[in-house]
Amino acid sequence: MSFHLIDLQTWERKEFYEHFTQEVICTYSTTVNLDITNLKNTRLYPTIIWLLTKTVNQMPEFRTALTNEGIGIYDEMHPAYTIFNKENKNFSGIWTEFNEDYHVFLHSYELDTAQYSSSVNFAPKPNRPLNTFDISMIPWFTFTSFNINVYDNGKYLLPIFTLGKYFDDNQKRLLPISIQVHHAVCDGYHIGIFVETLQKLIDQFHS
Repeated sequence: MSFHLIDLQTWERKEFYEHFTQEVICTYSTTVNLDITNLKNTRLYPTIIWLLTKTVNQMPEFRTALTNEGIGIYDEMHPAYTIFNKENKNFSGIWTEFNEDYHVFLHSYELDTAQYSSSVNFAPKPNRPLNTFDISMIPWFTFTSFNINVYDNGKYLLPIFTLGKYFDDNQKRLLPISIQVHHAVCDGYHIGIFVETLQKLIDQFHS
């Protein structure tokens, strides 16, 4: 893992960063429907986790974080995601190392979920890397909006993704996804590029 510090004095977002972290602390979210028709014959959750991570790793705005070292950009991110315990009706948060090869990632995902799916702990898999971002799925209902409130004095800059229950509409299968970001590092334009890139990867995916 490499973390590249940003020179705040020469950074083109300096004024925006300082405004949205010091004067008007501002995070926001938006919800869109992804066309996942091409994923009908795949295992949806690991596939969308892999596609989300692949997209995040293409966009530095979604890899920018504030650490003890300062503000910087991770060269690569790994997904941290929730799994559901069917016995006690609760969830755990685990992570899996990303791999550009989908089948290698899927194998690691299967090992992790098999090991921790019966856990009753909040975070049963140890040593979560700093360069991870959060994904959760709520497969019991669809939604048109979903918002998460992070109470950390406005310093958490990494994105958070929440997936809902997919639904079929006019011969398409759609998946609602809420994208939560910090305005200090990510504008609506960047979310637009992210969604466009993610949709292209979904359309091109083949297992």
